Amino acid sequence: MTPLARTLDALLPQTQCTRCGYSACAPYAEAMATGEATHNLCEPGGSALLATLAQVLGQTALPPTHAEPQAHVAWIREIDCIGCARCLPACPVDAILGARRLSHTVIESDCTGCDLCLPACPVDCIELRPASAGWQPPSAQRNRQRFVAHQARLARRHWAVRPIRVQTAASDAQTASPTTEPDSGRATRRAAMIAAAQAAAAARRESR
Repeated sequence: MTPLARTLDALLPQTQCTRCGYSACAPYAEAMATGEATHNLCEPGGSALLATLAQVLGQTALPPTHAEPQAHVAWIREIDCIGCARCLPACPVDAILGARRLSHTVIESDCTGCDLCLPACPVDCIELRPASAGWQPPSAQRNRQRFVAHQARLARRHWAVRPIRVQTAASDAQTASPTTEPDSGRATRRAAMIAAAQAAAAARRESR
């Protein structure tokens, strides 16, 4: 990363929300530094950040592409949560607490309101709500630290699971029989289980 990109990245809120069109804050900073991206794409930063970025780049401030950010955080309807854990890897700052087959909850003080967890939920039990009175958004430094920790956790999980998958695949190849359930069958069964959980969650919502 060039010195200019490093300076720009230090100014960004580090929510890693991807609303700028880049996968994280650092790639957006690099794109601004090379002239690939304009300085008015960071929605969480608002007009104040836009002006600062323009000044650092020696450019005239462009009109914002988003409305001024509102203080919203994610909220999980725990009664509808099926514990699928799909929202955990989706949250770039690990602001969701939970485990597979258990109800999840959001750590409001660490939530940035990026909304990346919403599309990950198969039963639509996550929504954005106005933050509590007195809520303060996490600092850019804290967001960066938690994002780095999140990436490291995903990497550890990948490399911890990969040898098991390779070993299991080799074992399956040796012991496979005509009655062994194919991968497509397991996938169909998992999809059916999620569909059943979605229907149950919808029924609970309608009954309230």
